[in-house]
Parts: sequence; structure tokens; C-alpha cells
Amino acid sequence: MKLLVIGGGGREHAIAWRLAQSERVEKVFVAPGNGGTATTELLENIALTDHNALVDFAKREAIAYTVVGPEAPLAAGIVDAFRAAGLKIFGPTRQAAQLESSKDYAKAFMMRHNIPTAAYQTFTDPAKAKAYIEAQGAPIVVKADGLAAGKGVVVAETQQEALDAIDNMLGGGTLGEAGARVVIEECLVGEEASFMVMCDDQQVLAMATSQDHKRLLDNDQGPNTGGMGAYSPAPIVTPALHNRIMREVIQPTLQGMAKDGIPYTGFLYAGLMIGDGPDATRPIKVLEYNCRMGDPETQPIMMRIKSDLATVFEHAVNGSLEDAVIEWDRRTALGVVVAAHNYPATPRTGDVISALPQNTDTCRVFHAGTALDNGTLKTTGGRVLCVTALGESVKRAQEAAYQAVHHVQFDGRQYRSDIGWRALPREAE
Repeated sequence: MKLLVIGGGGREHAIAWRLAQSERVEKVFVAPGNGGTATTELLENIALTDHNALVDFAKREAIAYTVVGPEAPLAAGIVDAFRAAGLKIFGPTRQAAQLESSKDYAKAFMMRHNIPTAAYQTFTDPAKAKAYIEAQGAPIVVKADGLAAGKGVVVAETQQEALDAIDNMLGGGTLGEAGARVVIEECLVGEEASFMVMCDDQQVLAMATSQDHKRLLDNDQGPNTGGMGAYSPAPIVTPALHNRIMREVIQPTLQGMAKDGIPYTGFLYAGLMIGDGPDATRPIKVLEYNCRMGDPETQPIMMRIKSDLATVFEHAVNGSLEDAVIEWDRRTALGVVVAAHNYPATPRTGDVISALPQNTDTCRVFHAGTALDNGTLKTTGGRVLCVTALGESVKRAQEAAYQAVHHVQFDGRQYRSDIGWRALPREAE
């Protein structure tokens, strides 16, 4: 069968690569894809982004089903368009995707359905927003209401940082429509974890746990980014916590959506803050929802899948997810993002990527911000690559990933040197 993956980032490269491992898959088209998907066996880029053009392509090529990677097409209603044309597609409808496309919608939803999250207020008036910040003090979190490609969250350590964020979003309009409304919420303390599941309206299949590293610099310093690296599994999510997250977060979310008349299908990602204490009582709060897999969490997760992923998605689009099983590699997978010069502010593009490590069974380079320019691989975005390795432990996976990262060569490259640092003490214990 032929499949279609929509998107052009590292997440989509990883999903398409894993789908192509299935003996039943003839080809995976990626729209629009990147320099990595252009050169990976059984993958083919198609230069389409328009919904109607993609629908026509899926019909013409007899695509068995489509998987949507990024948030923007979901928020724009691509699932609705495909379903209206009688095509199978995995992802939430435009209405359901509001869980990600509007922070205000998501917070109000969580409050309405008693899903644990941080206290918050929403503002469109800069003066009222600043008055609220001055009353609450710092640290405090300022979020753009709309989609901002991972750049719409400011964790302000000082009151001035928060006030500057208001000026940038509501005053300066640096994020455009996405920042025309802001959510200001309490700053939660603890350790973050990414919890993702597949949903087909009735059933849920949990993916492997993972942990992202949002800050640009080592030791979680510097500005927030779309993610500088991740590893899977996340040791903080013990079996007891896994059960609690399913019971206290995932099931109430899906039940709440159904109660609101918006059945949920697709990936559901809960970004969690897990506080200190024994597993039975430690606080679990939702930082955000995503309506797709996280990036770069997807890359380590895909490295660990041993099952035929094409069959799993087939169950999901046919409403038989209860029959799907994913077998996981017991090893740790760890991915290091290699970013462009001046990321995340205004990343430089057009740098020639002169060297890459060789892909092996235990280490792969997933492309994000790359493209082939007359046969030359060049950078096209902020997060350029995610070098992902498997290892018998977090430490071994970390060593393998960084050994490969050292073979990546392009001007201005930058990366964190401590991906996985929170897991190492637990592993030593």
C-alpha cells in the first residue's frame, strides 16, 4: 500500500521512515518533506501543501491512509477536508485541534472538566495583563494563545521579563495573530514529561514515555525553543504514575471532548509537570496539550518501535485500535537536536551541510530544516537535524548520540551537550 505523511520536519521524517519499514508499504509520500525524506529509501517528497491539492493527490494515488504530523494543517481543518472526500486520515478535526491551537480554549476545557492544571487568566488588554503580573509577581508564565511554532511561551523568572513578554506579544505583535491574546499562568515546579497516546474516539493506545528539553542551553538555561533533544523512556514516569496519568488526565480529556460533542481521534500529547513526593500522591498537572506527536520526542520513540507501525495506524483509522499492539525496544533512545546559527531568534539559513554521520541500525539522523539545492544539502530552518541513537542505558545512548553529532558539519551549528541529564542520577541509583 501507499501512504501519505503531511509535514516537513524531523517528526515527519521519523514517522515516514518507520512506516516504510513495513513489508506491506510500497511507498510513503511526504508533503512537502525535507532533504532527509528526499534521500531516504521508499520515501518520496511531493511539493504540495494546499488541502484540495492533497485530497486530489490522495485520490489519484489511491493512498491507503494519511498521517498528519504538524499542528498547522490540523488547525486549518485538513482532517475535515479529507473526511469530507471519503479519505482515511489520522488526526483530530479542526474543532478538536483547538486543544492545541488555542491555549485559552484548552485551559477553559481543563477547568470545566476538572483536569489538573495551573491557575491562569486570559488577556487581550496589555494594561490589564501587566497589572495582573504585578499583582502575582514572578516567576510567572506568559503564553501566546495561538500557534507560535514553539516560540509562544515565556517562563519569566523576573517580573520585568513577564512585562517585556506582554509588550512583545500584545504590544509589539511579534507573534501576529497568535499573540493577540495571552494566557498568564502560575509557574509550576517539578519535572516535565511528555505523555502521548493514539486515539480513535473510543479506544486509547499509549505510546512510550519521553522527556523533552525545551531550553536552548545546558542545565535548562536560555530561551524556550521547540525542543533541543529528547529521550525515551522517561524514568520519571513509573508504572504507578503511568496508570495515574491515564486515569487522571488522558481518560478525562477524551471523556470531556465527547461530552462537549467533539469526539477526539488522532494523537493526543499531554505535556506534564510532575511534582515531588511518592508516586501515589505526587502532583501531576497539564502544562499544555498538543494534537500531534511532539518533536523531537517522536524521533526517539520511532527508534524504539519494533512492531509494524503501518498496521497500528491502519487499526487507528478503521476504529479498531483495541486490536493494535506496539512492541517496544527495551533500550533507551536519545536524540540531540543540531540547530542553526541564532536559533531560536532569527535562525540563519542556507548553510551547506558538508558532513553527516552514517545511518546505522542503532543511530539515525532525522532531518528537519534541510533541503536539497541542486544536489547540495543546505539548512532551511532553526532546528536542522535530530541525531538519534539507541543504547543499553541512558548514558550509553547519550554517548552514542554525541559521538555521531560530532560528525555533523555546517557553519553555525549549535546543540546542547547534556540531553538526558535528568535521567542519569536515577539510572545511577
